[in-house]
Amino acid sequence: MLHYAAVFFIIALVAALFGFTGIAAGAAGVAKILFVIFLVLALLSFLGNTLRR
Repeated sequence: MLHYAAVFFIIALVAALFGFTGIAAGAAGVAKILFVIFLVLALLSFLGNTLRR
């Protein structure tokens, strides 16, 4: 999941560099959403592993 967030972030940077602001904003939005989902899943995994022991 973190890999996909990084890929969309790079796409957003390249699109912004070439002046495609609409595409850059969309890719940045997707990257933010994927990163938040990654953080939530990582936190749940950490808590689940901690409570299991």
